[in-house]
Amino acid sequence: MSSVQRSILFSAFDRYASLLLFVVVTAVLARLLSPSEFGIYAVANAIISVISACFQEFAGASYLVQKRELTRANVQTTFTITMVISAAAAMALFALAQPLSHLFEMPSLKRGIEVSALNLLLLPFSGTISALFRREMEFGVLAICNLIAGMVVATVSVVLAVADFSYMAPIWGGVAGNAMLALMLLMWRRDFGAMRPSLLDCREIVGFGLYSGAVSVVNVFYGLAPQLFLAKILDFASVGLYSRATALTQVFDKLVTQVLSPVIMPAVVARSKAGGDLKSVYLDAVQLLSVVQWPFMIFVAVMARPIVLLWLGPTWLEIVPVVRLLCVGSLALFAACLTYPVFVTVGRVHDALISSLISLPPSLLVIFGASFLGVEAVAASAILTLPFQAAVAVYFLGRQLNFRPGEFARALLKSGIVTAIASSGVIISATLTEAESLAPVVALMSGGVAVALCWWLGLVITGHPLLHELHRAAIGLVESLQGRRARYP
Repeated sequence: MSSVQRSILFSAFDRYASLLLFVVVTAVLARLLSPSEFGIYAVANAIISVISACFQEFAGASYLVQKRELTRANVQTTFTITMVISAAAAMALFALAQPLSHLFEMPSLKRGIEVSALNLLLLPFSGTISALFRREMEFGVLAICNLIAGMVVATVSVVLAVADFSYMAPIWGGVAGNAMLALMLLMWRRDFGAMRPSLLDCREIVGFGLYSGAVSVVNVFYGLAPQLFLAKILDFASVGLYSRATALTQVFDKLVTQVLSPVIMPAVVARSKAGGDLKSVYLDAVQLLSVVQWPFMIFVAVMARPIVLLWLGPTWLEIVPVVRLLCVGSLALFAACLTYPVFVTVGRVHDALISSLISLPPSLLVIFGASFLGVEAVAASAILTLPFQAAVAVYFLGRQLNFRPGEFARALLKSGIVTAIASSGVIISATLTEAESLAPVVALMSGGVAVALCWWLGLVITGHPLLHELHRAAIGLVESLQGRRARYP
């Protein structure tokens, strides 16, 4: 088994274990907290996420991973800059908690922001060490640390929710989880010298971070903007509904994209160092991602009602149309996880910023206008904005990798056929189960079997490249297991 395949395997374990915890905790909290309480938590989390994205990427993970020859001074300076910025941001956020709560007309938001600011003091430690482990493809270590931290988040959040801590339960859970993650990584690495203050080579790090940080902030703010707009224009219950709908549509990200994302950049950088053709790498990856993401999103859209009933309960059924609209819009994001790593690898990180500045401001205006019309209108706006953003990113990538629109379309042809075949299976299954008024769990199981069988049939009919990749991965896994048995009979 290659190092990339092994890294993906460990990353998958990490993300799937985290997803399982997320599903269970969300199901419990959905029955303990109201949509309004979820909304307050979502807004506090959104504010922290935007700020943390700034300093994490300004001098953080991406620089450490993509640096060809990494020195001790690079690591120390990266940590120093990140720590200074995060401490300043934490103090500023603590001071601005009161004005922000007035802005959103929610006094209780103040406490949530103040406690959430503690996360900013912990992230420099976990972010720096995680980046070093990612660079070294040590995803097994990250999987263990993230799993333990996730269990802490789940336990603290549920216990405090039962104890009537309301929206503060998941906020305190997040702080406890980040503290455990930083502690675990520090104990595992045992390289406290990397945290020594230094400003050597700070000009190079800051130069990279200006573009990298700007890209991250712009994209994170865009992702969280609907919740902030809804909180200001409508109410926190709308934020809670939208945030739960978004969480459901992001299950694919947790199942696949977040498994691959930590591996993509170091793998692409290694392929570039070896003189590989990045154009073929990108187009091959596009084929593999689209044939998995498209059928999955169609399945979630069609089966949104039984999924919501089982996961969140009947009180959340009004998010079903929101989920369906977001799923349709998200079909355009099948290759989003490739965009930034490829730009960084070809040395054009500023193109990532330019493409974001072209596509995101108009998208934000559309979302802002839709916020006055309600949650469903905001979700419907994704059908316009997300394809536009994807088209701009692909245009800039095409200029760097020298592929034409026709080549990109041909790379997606087989995936489109497979998706059509898989979609017909799940739609027929959903129609039959609704006509017979079957229980949600039965509807989901029948729909899942139908889409899986039709998806596999589509792969075989089209001869999709994913079949070869699955076969190669299976052979690698079998050989790896046989090698272990030979060593340890």
